[in-house]
Amino acid sequence: MPTSAAEHRSHRPAVQISDVQHDSPGRDDRSNRSLNREWVEITNNTRRAVNLDGWTLQDEDGRTYTVDDYRLRGRATVRIHTGQGRDTRTDFYQDRRHYVGDNHPGTATLCNDRGRFIDDESWGHNPHRGNRR
Repeated sequence: MPTSAAEHRSHRPAVQISDVQHDSPGRDDRSNRSLNREWVEITNNTRRAVNLDGWTLQDEDGRTYTVDDYRLRGRATVRIHTGQGRDTRTDFYQDRRHYVGDNHPGTATLCNDRGRFIDDESWGHNPHRGNRR
Protein backbone atom coordinates (compact mmCIF):
# COMPACT_ATOMS: atom_id res chain seq x y z
CA MET A 1 0.00 0.00 0.00
CA PRO A 2 1.54 3.38 -1.00
CA THR A 3 2.38 5.89 1.68
CA SER A 4 1.08 9.41 1.24
CA ALA A 5 3.47 12.31 0.89
CA ALA A 6 2.01 13.86 4.03
CA GLU A 7 3.24 10.90 6.09
CA HIS A 8 6.82 11.55 4.93
CA ARG A 9 6.88 15.24 5.90
CA SER A 10 8.47 15.94 9.24
CA HIS A 11 6.14 17.59 11.74
CA ARG A 12 7.12 21.15 12.57
CA PRO A 13 5.25 22.68 15.51
CA ALA A 14 3.23 25.84 14.94
CA VAL A 15 5.39 27.68 17.49
CA GLN A 16 8.82 26.45 18.53
CA ILE A 17 12.11 27.36 20.14
CA SER A 18 14.05 27.78 16.92
CA ASP A 19 17.50 28.71 18.24
CA VAL A 20 19.40 29.24 21.50
CA GLN A 21 22.61 31.12 22.24
CA HIS A 22 23.30 29.84 25.77
CA ASP A 23 26.95 30.88 25.96
CA SER A 24 27.46 34.58 25.37
CA PRO A 25 30.31 34.98 22.86
CA GLY A 26 33.47 36.57 24.24
CA ARG A 27 34.37 37.22 27.83
CA ASP A 28 31.64 36.65 30.43
CA ASP A 29 31.89 39.98 32.24
CA ARG A 30 28.21 40.39 33.19
CA SER A 31 27.99 43.57 31.16
CA ASN A 32 24.57 44.25 29.70
CA ARG A 33 26.04 43.79 26.22
CA SER A 34 27.38 40.35 27.14
CA LEU A 35 24.13 39.36 28.89
CA ASN A 36 22.13 40.30 25.79
CA ARG A 37 24.29 38.03 23.65
CA GLU A 38 22.64 35.16 25.53
CA TRP A 39 19.18 34.58 24.02
CA VAL A 40 16.41 32.19 22.97
CA GLU A 41 14.47 32.55 19.71
CA ILE A 42 10.81 31.61 19.35
CA THR A 43 9.42 31.19 15.84
CA ASN A 44 5.85 31.06 14.56
CA ASN A 45 5.88 28.63 11.62
CA THR A 46 2.28 29.34 10.60
CA ARG A 47 0.86 32.09 8.40
CA ARG A 48 -1.38 33.44 11.16
CA ALA A 49 -0.36 35.50 14.17
CA VAL A 50 -0.22 33.66 17.50
CA ASN A 51 -1.10 35.37 20.79
CA LEU A 52 1.82 34.70 23.16
CA ASP A 53 0.36 36.69 26.07
CA GLY A 54 1.02 34.70 29.25
CA TRP A 55 3.35 32.17 27.58
CA THR A 56 6.43 31.29 29.61
CA LEU A 57 10.04 30.44 28.88
CA GLN A 58 11.63 28.57 31.78
CA ASP A 59 15.08 27.14 32.47
CA GLU A 60 16.01 24.05 34.51
CA ASP A 61 16.61 26.18 37.62
CA GLY A 62 13.04 27.49 37.52
CA ARG A 63 13.86 30.99 36.27
CA THR A 64 10.82 32.04 34.26
CA TYR A 65 10.19 34.78 31.75
CA THR A 66 6.53 35.53 30.97
CA VAL A 67 5.51 37.15 27.68
CA ASP A 68 3.17 40.09 28.19
CA ASP A 69 0.62 41.31 25.64
CA TYR A 70 2.30 40.17 22.41
CA ARG A 71 1.14 38.67 19.13
CA LEU A 72 3.88 36.95 17.12
CA ARG A 73 3.21 37.52 13.44
CA GLY A 74 2.97 34.64 11.00
CA ARG A 75 6.34 33.27 9.87
CA ALA A 76 8.10 35.59 12.34
CA THR A 77 10.66 35.16 15.12
CA VAL A 78 11.17 36.96 18.42
CA ARG A 79 14.48 36.83 20.31
CA ILE A 80 14.37 36.88 24.12
CA HIS A 81 17.61 38.30 25.56
CA THR A 82 18.83 37.78 29.12
CA GLY A 83 19.89 41.35 29.90
CA GLN A 84 18.19 44.71 29.99
CA GLY A 85 16.74 46.63 27.08
CA ARG A 86 13.62 48.08 25.51
CA ASP A 87 11.23 45.48 24.09
CA THR A 88 10.54 45.73 20.37
CA ARG A 89 8.51 43.64 17.93
CA THR A 90 11.52 41.35 17.35
CA ASP A 91 13.45 41.50 20.65
CA PHE A 92 12.42 41.09 24.29
CA TYR A 93 14.59 41.59 27.35
CA GLN A 94 14.34 39.66 30.63
CA ASP A 95 16.08 42.47 32.55
CA ARG A 96 18.35 40.03 34.40
CA ARG A 97 21.77 40.92 35.79
CA HIS A 98 23.14 37.34 35.74
CA TYR A 99 23.53 34.78 32.96
CA VAL A 100 20.83 32.14 32.59
CA GLY A 101 22.82 29.62 30.51
CA ASP A 102 25.92 29.85 32.74
CA ASN A 103 27.90 27.89 30.10
CA HIS A 104 26.59 24.64 31.63
CA PRO A 105 24.21 22.04 30.18
CA GLY A 106 20.63 23.22 30.31
CA THR A 107 17.16 23.22 28.83
CA ALA A 108 14.77 26.03 27.91
CA THR A 109 11.08 25.07 28.00
CA LEU A 110 8.27 26.99 26.31
CA CYS A 111 4.72 26.66 27.68
CA ASN A 112 1.51 28.35 26.60
CA ASP A 113 -0.70 30.54 28.80
CA ARG A 114 -2.38 27.43 30.26
CA GLY A 115 0.96 25.90 31.27
CA ARG A 116 0.85 23.33 28.48
CA PHE A 117 4.21 22.21 27.08
CA ILE A 118 4.91 23.62 23.61
CA ASP A 119 8.61 22.96 22.97
CA ASP A 120 12.02 22.69 24.58
CA GLU A 121 15.63 22.91 23.55
CA SER A 122 18.63 21.51 25.40
CA TRP A 123 22.33 22.19 25.12
CA GLY A 124 25.50 20.64 26.49
CA HIS A 125 23.89 17.26 27.20
CA ASN A 126 24.94 13.87 25.89
CA PRO A 127 24.70 14.23 22.08
CA HIS A 128 23.41 10.66 21.73
CA ARG A 129 20.30 11.36 23.83
CA GLY A 130 18.67 13.91 21.54
CA ASN A 131 17.46 17.33 22.53
CA ARG A 132 13.76 17.34 21.82
CA ARG A 133 10.91 15.68 23.67
